[in-house]
Amino acid sequence: MWVSLALLLLGVLTALTAPRLLARADWAEREPVVALWVWQCVVAAVLVSFALSMTFSAAAAWQAVRGQVFAPAPRAVLEAYELSTDGGPWSAALAVVLAAGGLWTGAMLGREIGLARARRRKRRDDLLVRAPQLPGEEPDGGRLVVLEGERPDAWWLPGTTPRLVITTAALRRLRGRQLDALLAHEQGHARARHDWLLHCSGALASGFPGIPVFTAFREEMHRLVELAADDVASRRFGRLTVALALVELNEERGVFAAPPGTGPEAGLPQRVDRLLTAAPRLPAVHRLRLTATAALVPAVPVLIAFFPGLAALG
Repeated sequence: MWVSLALLLLGVLTALTAPRLLARADWAEREPVVALWVWQCVVAAVLVSFALSMTFSAAAAWQAVRGQVFAPAPRAVLEAYELSTDGGPWSAALAVVLAAGGLWTGAMLGREIGLARARRRKRRDDLLVRAPQLPGEEPDGGRLVVLEGERPDAWWLPGTTPRLVITTAALRRLRGRQLDALLAHEQGHARARHDWLLHCSGALASGFPGIPVFTAFREEMHRLVELAADDVASRRFGRLTVALALVELNEERGVFAAPPGTGPEAGLPQRVDRLLTAAPRLPAVHRLRLTATAALVPAVPVLIAFFPGLAALG
């Protein structure tokens, strides 16, 4: 039972402290791709801790589960985990609560994916109304769709055949490399499958609104995926070009005149400032160290789970 409680405590401490520690990191905006990886590893560590805690609690509570999980294990391993006797009502209650949390997580993820598909289907239907297919044109045959519109706008429509939609107003405002930078930005989202990160973070945050790590995970995913796509475009066309493209697309919306932190596009002024200040990237060794350290975080609950059994066998 102590292993299950240790894993539960590890998951709770990680969920409470990780957002504060990552909020203090001054390198996230310089390396958004690394920051995305770190956040995924932290959330994976929390989920693995809870999943393993559920497994050991169920094994301690019910002989049927114990027989399935520890069927080939020698008696010394069962004694190391203190599983030779029933774990009592606390183990059963903890296992049920954590199992319900796991089922709820799966349900929220399925709901988020279903809503995203419905939104994407509606946007594709609206797109067909505004840009109907010509005779002989294949469905979803083109990856670029130009719409008549007075408002400069562009977005990437994910799916089996991803498509970039851009309005004629955006084409009039963007010139040359600015338009190429916009295309590179949206392609960066599509190639990295940022939509899946947003679905997963949204499902966890909506399913468990009281857990800080999941709320911060959703907020940071929305911010970091845009920074990562900005970097993809800036490496090809320069930071100034990307910044000018963002300004041209959003200037008429009053984004840059609004008070800081308000409106749906509140992060745009910060993105432009970041591109113009051009902070240097971290050294390659530092990036590798951060990546490797983050990869070890989900391994901690696994080591805690297996340590008693390995020690008994040794």
